[in-house]
Amino acid sequence: MAEFDLAVRGGLVATGCGTTRCDIGVKDGRVVALGERLADAARTVDAGGLLVLPGGVDSHCHIEQPDPDGTVYEETFLTGSRSAFAGGTTSVVCFVPGWKGASLAERVADYEKRAATGMLDYGFHLVIAEATDATIAEIPQFVARGMRSLKVFLTYDDVHLDDRGYLRVLAAARRTGALVTVHCENYDAIKWRTEALLAAGLTEPRYHAWSRPVVVEREATHRAIALAELVDQPIQIFHVSCAEVAEEIARAQWRGLKVWGETCPQYLVLTADDMARTSGRDGSFEGAKFMCSPSPRDAAAQEGLWRVLRQGTLDVVSSDHSGWSFHNDRGKAKHGRDANFRAIPNGVPGVAARLPIMFSEGVSKGRLSLDQFVALTSTNPARLMGLAPRKGVIQVGSDADLAIWDPQKRVTLTNALMQQAIDYTPYEGMEVTGWPVMTVRRGELVMRDGVVTAEPGSGRYLPRAPYDLIRPTGRLPNGFDTAAHAG
Repeated sequence: MAEFDLAVRGGLVATGCGTTRCDIGVKDGRVVALGERLADAARTVDAGGLLVLPGGVDSHCHIEQPDPDGTVYEETFLTGSRSAFAGGTTSVVCFVPGWKGASLAERVADYEKRAATGMLDYGFHLVIAEATDATIAEIPQFVARGMRSLKVFLTYDDVHLDDRGYLRVLAAARRTGALVTVHCENYDAIKWRTEALLAAGLTEPRYHAWSRPVVVEREATHRAIALAELVDQPIQIFHVSCAEVAEEIARAQWRGLKVWGETCPQYLVLTADDMARTSGRDGSFEGAKFMCSPSPRDAAAQEGLWRVLRQGTLDVVSSDHSGWSFHNDRGKAKHGRDANFRAIPNGVPGVAARLPIMFSEGVSKGRLSLDQFVALTSTNPARLMGLAPRKGVIQVGSDADLAIWDPQKRVTLTNALMQQAIDYTPYEGMEVTGWPVMTVRRGELVMRDGVVTAEPGSGRYLPRAPYDLIRPTGRLPNGFDTAAHAG
């Protein structure tokens, strides 16, 4: 009888703790051996000339989210799994959508059923859309069930929390050992700016960037950090768009605060000018393909982001996959192709494109080392989200989640390669160097040369323990523990 179920032989293995050339032995879905000339296996993958990386961990994905109006995001857990595997990602953390006036229990039960149909391994963030007594009282039971991260928005009408509501969520998270993840933009500043633009007749997609300049993101980030410091609560700032915002995070880190930051490929390769694109058929609406919040900035902002990634100020790159199709009336054009920018749904698809873009723009172009790439896209998000050492590394005892790369393969990105439900990719026509040729999830080869073979419903829920190691303890400097007493 073979000693291993699977052996991956001859590749250059980036373990998440360094790089070495070795074989990987897999048994019962886990890595059980790293070494030279391992014993026979029931199945062998020849990785000679290839890189063997930890399967990607995407800690910020919007998949099959239902909205209060009865619509559901087009990307299902089945299509989202296929797209993720095509791009080398094996685990995601996505969002249970909180609604104003609805119980978290109802939303969790619905979302659990949806997620169980997919093939990816998955965890949940809880979106806290309102900080009522009833909602705050529900949080502990779901943190205890492994949903140890809460998402709050400092903008958007349907989910916006004011400062007092945000403080209540921070205090609840501190009591339960949860992380708070934050969308940082100034709600009132955006509303004021948007109303002025629309009154002036400036309605096209390009003006989306004008409505939310860097200062509204920078101010909200500063405020989010300051209020978290008041409560002594760890937070992660989502989708940082430029180095100016990252500097707010760096200052907090220099003061010893537990603040982390992520960015996304769209802020590294797209700019606000993309929202000014036009086409013969679609006119200025073509720019809607590139609308997301915060807005992409400019080339100087991109270079600043690469710098803070190398410095470690931002330590996660997620996709913020939040796609809306362009050509149907349920997506970007749900309010018509002449809708003003405020009415066009925000978000871009990217779960499959994330790793190829980061490898090509980072490793292939010399901006990042291979180890930095692995840390940003797998190891760090797994650690921060409580999935390590099960996910995000290649070591004895970890799940055998692998992305096997041809570092020299050149590919021109097309929407067909993304294998997603969304009908476009904002990266259409971009050439990348480096491509995942095989994806292994828990020891099973689930993608080879673009063909996904995993069974629907084979994904597993990933419960995450509370943040006992980083949870604040004791009293605040003034001697009064606000979180212990706040409702």
